Amino acid sequence: MNLFLFYATSPKFGISIDKISKRKGHQDFATVVCNIEPGLLLEVTDSHQQKEIIEVLKQQPIEVRERVDEVSVDMWGGLPNTSLVFDRFHVMRLVNEELNTVR
Repeated sequence: MNLFLFYATSPKFGISIDKISKRKGHQDFATVVCNIEPGLLLEVTDSHQQKEIIEVLKQQPIEVRERVDEVSVDMWGGLPNTSLVFDRFHVMRLVNEELNTVR
């Protein structure tokens, strides 16, 4: 079953893309893609490499991809023809790092 088609019920929708550690303390990551509004899981990818994630997302039908109008990411880039939203955790981390350098 294509979860994008099943859960993306509105004409336009936003997705969130973030990496997670498969095991605490290890550098073995997966990437999760969620529908932002209801917070539903759409995809899990066994990589955190931008190029590989985009290739997985390109496997979705074009009519689904064209409906994505907003992408929330951890500051790695985003997808073409979408509004890019950086998640506040990563923005605040950068703000705090910069504040620490001027103190």
